[in-house]
This record gives sequence, structure tokens and C-alpha cells, in this order.
Amino acid sequence: MPVPSSLQPVLDRIATEIQALPGRGRPADYIPALASADPRHFGMAVAELDGTVYGVGDWQRPFSAQSITKAFTLALDLSLDGELLWEHVGREPSGNPFNSLVQLEYENGIPRNPFINAGALVVTDRLHALTGDAAGTLRAFLRAESGNDRLDFDEAVLASETAHGDRNAALAHFMASYGNITNPVPTLLDQYFRQCSIEASCADLALAAGFLARHGIRSDGSTLLTRSQAKQVNAVMLTCGTYDAAGDFAHRVGLPGKSGVGGGIIAVVPGRCTVCVWSPGLDQRGNSVAGVAALDRFTTLTGLSVF
Repeated sequence: MPVPSSLQPVLDRIATEIQALPGRGRPADYIPALASADPRHFGMAVAELDGTVYGVGDWQRPFSAQSITKAFTLALDLSLDGELLWEHVGREPSGNPFNSLVQLEYENGIPRNPFINAGALVVTDRLHALTGDAAGTLRAFLRAESGNDRLDFDEAVLASETAHGDRNAALAHFMASYGNITNPVPTLLDQYFRQCSIEASCADLALAAGFLARHGIRSDGSTLLTRSQAKQVNAVMLTCGTYDAAGDFAHRVGLPGKSGVGGGIIAVVPGRCTVCVWSPGLDQRGNSVAGVAALDRFTTLTGLSVF
């Protein structure tokens, strides 16, 4: 199937179809600052390799990126830590909820993958040890790649997550008992909650993820990751990026993707483009109902897939 020279008509068609979608899911209510989001919001942006962006709906409206940021911290840490990172976190799907404590005890404090909360805490811990400011390093990277100097933390979301972060604290303390956390747990939690509180638009995140479509090359032409490392990040996104629904996401969408409970999802078409979609209504596994449907239609209409 030929890819349209302009993706705008595809996005317009998807937006029209999504408007008729029954049942948009419910916003994340375990983070009070996210609970009031309107599930009828919908935005979608596609960024091509040269920085050209197409968008529809609320594609320029900032939203809480949440776990989408885990893909970026993984890449940043991998660029500094190299293969050593994989001694501290695995690359396998967990099959359990993203905030589960179950597997850590019988796997000696080594999380299954970088995208469940335990694994993301390890990645943030290592990035903070290497940079002295994991969240600030992430923000600077997202600002540079998106071209949006106003991209920032949402203090209300940060406060809400901090006040309701007992499960993440338990995960961090448990891994620290196995020697898999190097920073003081309160420092790590502050960095992690700050990272997850970043607010960005579909356009921002589609542009910022472009290095994954360019096989590790940043927007200014410099190298963040080797081609092999970019492949690793995309592979883990495909197999682990949508919590315990990764198999269904791969079946429906056929792209590496990373979702967040703010309702956003980024997806990568290596060598072609990146996509970000946002709608805050979630399914039972924590993924945007309208977002997954929109990405399903995108790969169907364009033929763009890794399969």
C-alpha cells in the first residue's frame, strides 16, 4: 500500500472515526491530579524524519506524559551506561501489572524490564547517578528535540504523585535491599515523580522521539545511540511498552510503542516517522482506548508497520 505524500488526510480521517468511537474508557484515578481529565479529548501528531509535523485535534495541547518518559530515560541511560545497564534490569515482558511487587522477590530485585515501575526506577536511579539530575537531564533533552523551551514539569501532578507514591516507595526500598538502587530512596522518588510529571503535547513528543526513527540520530545530526542501541530500545518498546497488553498492541498496531496513564502513546516507524496520540480515557490495563484505536487505524490506512 503506497504511503500518502502528506499524512494530514489520514489523520483527519482517523479523527473523524474516533469521534464516533463508543466507550472511551476512564482517566487514571489513582493519581488525583489526572482523575478529572475529559476522555473526549483527542489529539494525534506525526513527525517525519526531517521534522515536518502533521497534527489533528488536540495535538498541540500539553498533557501529562507519565510513563512515556520511560522510553526517553532508557535511551539517555543507555547512551551513558551502555551494556552495563542490562545487568540491573531485564528485557522480558512481565505479564503482571506495571506496579507489581510480585516478581521482584524471586528474581532477586532485578526488574523484568525498564518500563514496569520497578524497572523505570532502576533506570532513573542509574541516570541520576551518572548525571546528578535525571529529571533535569530528561527535560533538557525533550526541550532540545521538540524545540519547545516551555516544556516543563507539572507541579500539581508532581505533588499528587508524591502524596500517593507508597507503592513506588515500596518497590524502591525493596530493590535497595538487594543493592540494585544506589541513590537514597527519597532522592530517587523525587526524581522519578518529577520525571513522570512532565507535561508535553503530541507534537512535542512525536518530535522528541524522532531519534528512534532515525536509528539513534538526534535532530541536530549528533548521535545519541548506536544503531544497535536504538534497535534495543525499539524492541523493548514493542514487547514491553504497553504494560501487560503488549501482545495485543503488537497484534493490532504493529509498531514499537510506549504508553502512559496520562492517556498518551508514542509509536515509532523506524526509518520513516514517529507518532504520538493522546486521549485520557484508559482501558483496564492502563492504555488509552482511543489512542490504541487511532494507531490501529493509522497502520491499517498507511501500511506503515514493522511487520
